[in-house]
Amino acid sequence: MHETVIANKIIEDAKQHGEIKSAVIEVGELAHITAEELRETLSNMVNWKLTITEKKSKVKCDCSYEGIPKIIERKHDLLYFECPDCGKVPSVLEGNQIIIKEVEV
Repeated sequence: MHETVIANKIIEDAKQHGEIKSAVIEVGELAHITAEELRETLSNMVNWKLTITEKKSKVKCDCSYEGIPKIIERKHDLLYFECPDCGKVPSVLEGNQIIIKEVEV
C-alpha cells in the first residue's frame, strides 16, 4: 500500500518540528495518490487536524500547449494523462508533488 508509505514519510517529516497539532498538506492532481486517499490514510494514522487540498496540474507539450492535461485514466497507483491538443505525453510543470505547507506544534 503505497499510500501508507507516503503517509509515513509525511508523518516523519512533520514530526521533525515537534508534537504536531495540525497540518496543511497540498496534493498535486498528478501525484501518486489523490488528496482523498491521503486524507483517509492520514486520518487513520494520526489525530492531527488535517487540511488537505488539491493543486491543479500544469503541463507543457512539444506541440506548444501549456495548461491542464487531459487525464485519461486514474486507478490505484496508475495515472495516464495526455496533451488535450495533440494526444502526446506532455512534461509536468506543476501539480505532481505532495507538499507539507504548514504544521502547528
